[in-house]
Amino acid sequence: MSSPTGPANGLPVRMPRPRQTGRHRRPEPAVAPEGAPALVLAVPGAPSAASRGLAEEIISIGRSELPGLDARIGYLEGVDGEDAARAEFPSLSGVLTAVANERAARAEFARAAGHDVPAPTGPDAVVVPLLAGPDGGLLRRVRQALMDSSAAAELADVLGPHPLLAEGLHVRLSEAGLARADRARLFTVATAADGIILATTGGEEAVQAAGITGMLLAARLAVPVMAAALDQEGSVAAVAAELRGSGSAQLALAPYLIGPEAAEGLLDSACKEADCATAEVLGAYPALGKLAVAQYSAALGITLGAVSQ
Repeated sequence: MSSPTGPANGLPVRMPRPRQTGRHRRPEPAVAPEGAPALVLAVPGAPSAASRGLAEEIISIGRSELPGLDARIGYLEGVDGEDAARAEFPSLSGVLTAVANERAARAEFARAAGHDVPAPTGPDAVVVPLLAGPDGGLLRRVRQALMDSSAAAELADVLGPHPLLAEGLHVRLSEAGLARADRARLFTVATAADGIILATTGGEEAVQAAGITGMLLAARLAVPVMAAALDQEGSVAAVAAELRGSGSAQLALAPYLIGPEAAEGLLDSACKEADCATAEVLGAYPALGKLAVAQYSAALGITLGAVSQ
């Protein structure tokens, strides 16, 4: 029979594991500070069930990275005005206005209940563009949405360049049979490309930024990687010709895109132009949720721990 303080004599006693100390101690899980601004994911492109599912998955990963996070989704081409709050695809400016109104209403309710609540300070929201790179045209529209709303909002950086995006591109290429999944495994992929076109949108600035991630991808694959602009006529063909001229015989196109930002048919046209196969867009690659939270915390000056490389 067990005693009130433990099991009978002779049986092992489960003791609590001592807390690790020093540099091997596990960090305490971060949680969103009370009253922290909302993270609003700005989704480009025409709203659709696919883009909503993608955004919701990224938001879900973000909430798992930072429990307690108030995260919303706003669409650059969503519904504006009074109908935004009830719309299936609310506009970015409408979501920001709703966030600001809710914050003010909570403070007013607390004051009405007799609590001494100071007026809200700091931003109502931090807007994180759902973009892998700096697309100037889309970012101008995001800034305009911030100005059109009644919210005090901060604009975070786009998600790349980052080593995790190079990892995602590698995964998508390997899923399409266009790259080895692991350089350490010496198996042969018959369709593996020996030259990669890293395709992005946003013009020359986006191409230069993509080139940084391209260098990281080249180091992973040990093949040349060059960036090209999908939305600049002749850019993909010129890069394909340069890679072939330098000795690459089997090219592949790696879309440096999350998905909604690319016009329909753009990737198909690029593949025909370069006469090569393509991998899928990054889509809801899990690292995107981590990067969204990392950009949110950076905009607020909050240290939530390093995003793994």
